Amino acid sequence: MSFALTILGAVGQGLLWGIMALGVYITFRILNFADMTCDGSFALGGCVSVIMISAFHMNPFLSVIIAIGAGMLSGFITGFLHTKLKIPAILSGILTMIALYSINIRILGKKANVSLLKKETIVTKIKSWLPQSLTEGMIDSTLNSIVVLGFGLIMVIILIIILYWFFGTEAGSALRATGNNEDMIRALGQNTDRMKILGLVLGNGLVALSGAFVAQSQGYADVGMGQGAIVIGLASIVIGEVMSVLLGKKRTFYKKLSAIIIGSIIYRVIIAWVLKMGLDTSDLKLLTAVIVACALSIPGLRAQRRKAR
Repeated sequence: MSFALTILGAVGQGLLWGIMALGVYITFRILNFADMTCDGSFALGGCVSVIMISAFHMNPFLSVIIAIGAGMLSGFITGFLHTKLKIPAILSGILTMIALYSINIRILGKKANVSLLKKETIVTKIKSWLPQSLTEGMIDSTLNSIVVLGFGLIMVIILIIILYWFFGTEAGSALRATGNNEDMIRALGQNTDRMKILGLVLGNGLVALSGAFVAQSQGYADVGMGQGAIVIGLASIVIGEVMSVLLGKKRTFYKKLSAIIIGSIIYRVIIAWVLKMGLDTSDLKLLTAVIVACALSIPGLRAQRRKAR
């Protein structure tokens, strides 16, 4: 029973972290931009949301909107450094990420973390909306996991629908074309610098949104909560792509987006399982690196075996 509850919590967290993976997918896969900003913008979203709730007593849903704006601003700064100041892509992201560490500490009032204990969050607000007949006799941690899972599922579905619609528009198509062939889209009269900034703003907005949801679900924001977010996002993307390849079905755009969320859930379930088996938490980054390396190697090995045949 305890293992089932652990998996339930992992699936819920996988949905929330999957939103971050969608943001990483936009910058890394669609825009073909090696953006390191997300480690900082993920923590930025969490820190802004938590401070808005704890210090300014803001509605938790409204605090998420402020967090998205902060994440979009960080993406704009990275895009500005790259497109206007001509700093290489990866260095632009690293510079913004480093700056965001100090900014996040400032936002938290020069503290390493800030708690939401006895403060209203999205989770507590949704719990208050539920009929007492449904929640009576249920353990609080179990109820929290169910609320996070349900809320995460609804948000993921809404975001996939919005992204599928956006990337079918003229601006979205131009953004995808910029990542595929920058010279061609420039020859067609599109401003590629503007498209890059748009992609970075959109991607980091999603990353900050995920950070805000994760911070509210766990009940605190930490200045280092985004450390390794880029690797986790890539792990979710790669696992989702591998699952999609193994299924061998036609991969449409909405299926690719859905596969990323599935990859995030699988990643979280794997992490929850190995922790349950007794793995030290200090080894999680090593495990993540192994998972990503294995997932990245599968397509190449399959292609090599197919070629040999």
